[in-house]
Amino acid sequence: MARARIGDDVGSAAVIAALADASDTRSLATAVRYLLQLLAERAPGNTVEVRVPPYGAVQCIPGPRHTRGTPPNVVEMDAATWLALATGRSTWDEAVAGGAVHASGQRADLAALVPLRVAGVA
Repeated sequence: MARARIGDDVGSAAVIAALADASDTRSLATAVRYLLQLLAERAPGNTVEVRVPPYGAVQCIPGPRHTRGTPPNVVEMDAATWLALATGRSTWDEAVAGGAVHASGQRADLAALVPLRVAGVA
């Protein structure tokens, strides 16, 4: 069963709220899930798994599909890092160099995909 899509109005509001107050865990969880949803919609595929524990994970980027076990291309980070990357408050290179992103596999690079443009978020 597919997850319900987070509407743009709800998602944008959650991103704005999470940026204003990262201690608001409800807004942070919704913002993370919404931004992961946008990533999967904008780069559909099954080659790279992007994980933001404990809030969610998506598969994205076209290419070879894996079917069992841990995917060969994995990107993992905490919620604050994902929020910063997805909204342009940090760059991919900064996050990787600072150790905030753990990326493994030849295709585990989101530099061309972030930041995501979110309505109402500057």
